[in-house]
Amino acid sequence: MPPKKKKSSNRGRGGGGRRRRRFDLERPRKSNPDKDPAEECFEVEGTITAVLAGTMFRVKLDGTEHVVLAHISGKMRKRFIRLVIGDRVKLEMSPYDTDKARIVFRLR
Repeated sequence: MPPKKKKSSNRGRGGGGRRRRRFDLERPRKSNPDKDPAEECFEVEGTITAVLAGTMFRVKLDGTEHVVLAHISGKMRKRFIRLVIGDRVKLEMSPYDTDKARIVFRLR
């Protein structure tokens, strides 16, 4: 008589994980009431001075000689907003790292 085959299990085969149920999707996301989104970043305006690879830009801030490295926000990327040298843009910057920024709007 041939030996019986073991039942296969899905454990350890990758691609598994916890299944998302309907009530998981309806549950509101936890937010930190101590953090105000307006306090996390501040907006400044600047002019694009250089276009770099990977949708990165060098932007000179208005009123100062400060130059930052900036990338395009997701919504601008989704809408295929084109940026060239000389465009005026609105930036969001973190108060913790003033050398980097996110471009959120192209000004007219």
